[in-house]
Amino acid sequence: MEKTTTSNNRTNDEIDLLALAKTAWRQRRKVLIIVCGFILVGLFFAIFSPKDFTASSTFVPQTADSNKAAGSLGGLASLAGINLGAMGGGAEIPPTLYPKIVSSVTFRKTLLDAKFNVEGLIDQVSYREYFEEIHSPGLLGSLKKYTVGLPGVILKALKEKPDTTIIQSEQGLIRISQDEFEHFKRLESQLSVVPNEKEGFVTLSFVLPEPLMAAQMSKYAQELLQREVIAYKISNAREQLKFTEERFQEKKKEFEEIQARLADFKDRNQNIASATVQNQLQRLEAEYNFSFNIYNELAKQLEQARLQVAKDTPIFSVIQPVTVPTEKSGPKRLLILVIFTFLGAILGLGYVFGAEFLKGLREQWERTED
Repeated sequence: MEKTTTSNNRTNDEIDLLALAKTAWRQRRKVLIIVCGFILVGLFFAIFSPKDFTASSTFVPQTADSNKAAGSLGGLASLAGINLGAMGGGAEIPPTLYPKIVSSVTFRKTLLDAKFNVEGLIDQVSYREYFEEIHSPGLLGSLKKYTVGLPGVILKALKEKPDTTIIQSEQGLIRISQDEFEHFKRLESQLSVVPNEKEGFVTLSFVLPEPLMAAQMSKYAQELLQREVIAYKISNAREQLKFTEERFQEKKKEFEEIQARLADFKDRNQNIASATVQNQLQRLEAEYNFSFNIYNELAKQLEQARLQVAKDTPIFSVIQPVTVPTEKSGPKRLLILVIFTFLGAILGLGYVFGAEFLKGLREQWERTED
């Protein structure tokens, strides 16, 4: 009995699949019309989508003592998936945090004010000025703005335009305007920092409508990121250097004053051999020797502090420098056509099967009423 039921189910499944295939073949014209419509829409998007150019660079962050932490066990640890180099240096920013740095408000604000050359323009313009006054979104961007994005445009026009500057209050809080917020969202999709933890290198890329502008912004973002990392890494050493320099200048002034007093005392008492004069001379010489020892020791510490700053300064080895892209990175027209064709086929078949299903339900409902 069970074998008979199973064979009946298989027969019904085959019949259902066969019926669906017959339905699709019978309604193939409708499916082809829908697919062709989607192909035309995809062709429109592929043609009128703005071009994008990607400029990228690859570099390896290194410090003077970064390789000492791993030692001879670095190769064995890498086989186990452990990066000993990333475990050393408590005051060092690991490359995995680089994306957090470039997404900070201060970093993006600096990028907005970056000046670069644009083809066809004599004067340099900032990123902010380019996208507010020069850049044109094209036909597709305009259609999107005044169709899907029309409610946002209306609301933005009705709202009072806020101040366009960033204001830092006494509490250290930062306020950004709506225009800057829009720039930040665009930067989030254009700037990418991808660290490779296993190999130890970092890839930074910038996507923009113009190749020269993309290369300049990529190089500027790379240099800015490296400066941020260096400033953080050597912050402790710099503070120590600043403190040592201040103490050195104070003791240098005291030593010079004591040195001048001792020289003046000797000049005024050259031919006097009294015990009082000798006592004062010994006291001044002792004070001079004490001040000289402190001054000399601080001079050594100052030199050590300067060497420590140089030692802690990270070195970024650029593996692949930024170059002006010659080929566009987007849009990928063939991929757009394939996606729209696939969607058209799915929706066309879904429309045909759905219409056939509704037709069957309607016929069944009518037979029930009869």
